[in-house]
Amino acid sequence: MQSPALKHLIAGSTELFSLPDIYFQLSEMIRDSRFSLADIGKVIAKDPALSARLLRIVNSPFYGFQARIDTISRAIAVIGIDDLNNLVLATTVVDRFGKIPCELIDMTSFWIRSVQCAVIARLLAKHSAVLHTERLFLAGLLHDIGSLVLSQKMPEQYLKALLAANHDRRLLAGFEQSLIGFTHADVGRELLKTWGLPESLYETIGCYLHPADAQVHKLDAHLLHMASRLADSVGQAEGIEAAIEEFSKQSLILVRLSGEQIGSIMEQVDGEFLQMFELLAPNKKFH
Repeated sequence: MQSPALKHLIAGSTELFSLPDIYFQLSEMIRDSRFSLADIGKVIAKDPALSARLLRIVNSPFYGFQARIDTISRAIAVIGIDDLNNLVLATTVVDRFGKIPCELIDMTSFWIRSVQCAVIARLLAKHSAVLHTERLFLAGLLHDIGSLVLSQKMPEQYLKALLAANHDRRLLAGFEQSLIGFTHADVGRELLKTWGLPESLYETIGCYLHPADAQVHKLDAHLLHMASRLADSVGQAEGIEAAIEEFSKQSLILVRLSGEQIGSIMEQVDGEFLQMFELLAPNKKFH
């Protein structure tokens, strides 16, 4: 049940936090059988910067294709229209929201962690035999988008939550709930709903803090929960092992991964993260 305060917050955020027209145009074309893959490719090709970025991503070691992909239509044929649409969304979101000035959040650090979470979520999903892992990449990239909304629209209340949690992300959601009445995950879920994104995405993000609450997309919610916690552990003194120990036996069984497998997966993260961060956020300096 959406609270009136949350409903009001989202209603007042749609102008600042809106998706570019090209995403909605592509989504409509994908749902309409009258449009071919070539038609969809032509629309993307009208944006040279976006086309070039997408082709760089598809040709990167992140995908590992042997033959070079030199056209958008070929990219669609190789990775599929849904996954390419997810990449369009990922790329345009970083472009659009990366420019939002924010006094409470270091935006470069925000996107570093978001891309880390996205890469980890995709790797976990891949080793968990999930099909179409790009949706987990997108979920990881967008899972904290509600924090941007709170920092822009409720800066005083959000600052109180940040200070109460001493900027510890493991504690932040609890203070958001007690001081604001809802969490950044709740905000993210409702924002993604207003964007018309799939339930598989908004339920996963809405439930990632408490994945057992997911009704339909429970596996995705557990994978995103793990990815977020692992992203928080990168560079921390207690490290990745401590994060893995927090995962319940039930969660590990559900995602079909052992602690040892997750540890091995995390060894792959740095290389893939650097590739994707440079491709998605070329104007931001990694530090």
